Amino acid sequence: MKEKILNKANDLFLTFGFKSVTMDDIAEKMAISKKTIYAHFKTKNDLVRACVLDVFNSISIGIDQICAIGNNPIDELFEIKDFVLNHLKSEQSSPLFQLKKYYPKFFYELQKKQFDVMSECVKENLNKGIEAKLFRKDLDIDFITRIYFSGITMIKDIEVFPKGITNMQELQTQYLDYHIRAIATEKGLKTLEKIIKNEK
Repeated sequence: MKEKILNKANDLFLTFGFKSVTMDDIAEKMAISKKTIYAHFKTKNDLVRACVLDVFNSISIGIDQICAIGNNPIDELFEIKDFVLNHLKSEQSSPLFQLKKYYPKFFYELQKKQFDVMSECVKENLNKGIEAKLFRKDLDIDFITRIYFSGITMIKDIEVFPKGITNMQELQTQYLDYHIRAIATEKGLKTLEKIIKNEK
């Protein structure tokens, strides 16, 4: 039952936002009592934290599986983008914004975990790209990794990129285009342009 509650809460939080969804909403959607939810999660805060960590772990495992396939690093970045957007329902409810505003402790805990995992993934991606002659060999790996993390985090901030400017799919594609053009060799640019053409 605990896993079913977690799955339903995740679905609702990602669809409507962490603040918008109440324990009553979750109980109603599951046709169970709130008492049943509280038997597994003492407070809504406990449930939110469990959901945040559950989604983070699922995404981390999925990204590891994509990286293990061994596709070229530019394709890999776009595959990760599609996987994450699909997993987060294209972030239609801006769950990270609500998390930051109403549950800042969990937001910063998540951000640290994301940085730790993502930095390793990005460094590996950059090194593979240099080896494949898709990325320039003179790159400062640590600097690019931190800039990449900062940028990918910033485009999810609805105060900087309000809803209506463009959707998250387009924003992420534009960001990857921007990121790769800054580090790619001529060979890498040709690979990128083929992918961008297929994205349209």
